[in-house]
Amino acid sequence: MHLQQTKVSSRATGGPQYYFHEVPDHVKEFLRKRGTCAVVLQTPYGIASTAFTAVGRDHKVTANGKVARWNVGHDRIQGKESIGEAIRHWYALKPGKDFERIDIEVMIHADGHFILIPVSVRMRGASRPQTLEKISNPLSFHRDYQSKLWKIQIRSARENHPEEISWAATQIRRVVAAHQKLETRNVHEADLLRTSGALSLLGLDLGLYLTKGYDCPDSRFSFRNLPSYPCAVEVKKRSSGFNYQIEKYIELPRAVVVCLNHDLVNLPDQVDVIELPTLYKHLEA
Repeated sequence: MHLQQTKVSSRATGGPQYYFHEVPDHVKEFLRKRGTCAVVLQTPYGIASTAFTAVGRDHKVTANGKVARWNVGHDRIQGKESIGEAIRHWYALKPGKDFERIDIEVMIHADGHFILIPVSVRMRGASRPQTLEKISNPLSFHRDYQSKLWKIQIRSARENHPEEISWAATQIRRVVAAHQKLETRNVHEADLLRTSGALSLLGLDLGLYLTKGYDCPDSRFSFRNLPSYPCAVEVKKRSSGFNYQIEKYIELPRAVVVCLNHDLVNLPDQVDVIELPTLYKHLEA
């Protein structure tokens, strides 16, 4: 399945459009039934909400944003901006060349979300396409799984700022060691925020700690040359304590749990876990 741009801009049809080609039957059936659906875009960090709309061939989005039945004849993506440029932004692709083709996969979430996953792009005049790597659980780093995205980020930080990585490892280790003492069992989980300075050097800036909803909903990841990615962060001693947030607050896009002990079984697809003991051991290796 792939996308090709057909219109640069059009006031009458809601802005730039990309047509779907070689559409699988399950995607066709979904769009025919729904007519239109908001697009969630897969980025290197995970999924991100967008202002784009997937539109079935028998509908259109008018200039004032309303949906109307219309025999356009193509399933497509519309928005005030270009979905191609959004992909260029998130994957830090070089500017200046137009897209000839964007190969994609589409996942229909159980709750009806239309998740678009770019897998490769071909620029006009290029001899071959450029693969966009899919990394599962891209923001997870715990005893059972360490994301390639995190490993690349840490390796880059260690090469460019080795003294900062050493300091970050020391700070995280001190907090972890303190919480492993029996007499600290009653220490509040917010004490883990003492690692926020170290985490910021690794690319995770924790937002304000709130007392309702997610602990740090306005947190951001900034890895290598990629743009900043907003992501809610929950702070827990044990990741199994996140069950309440999954039931009450979980929405797309991604959420991340920062914890001392990862013991939550069967994580939802869009929840990642950072286990601080595993992280500091990797930093000190």
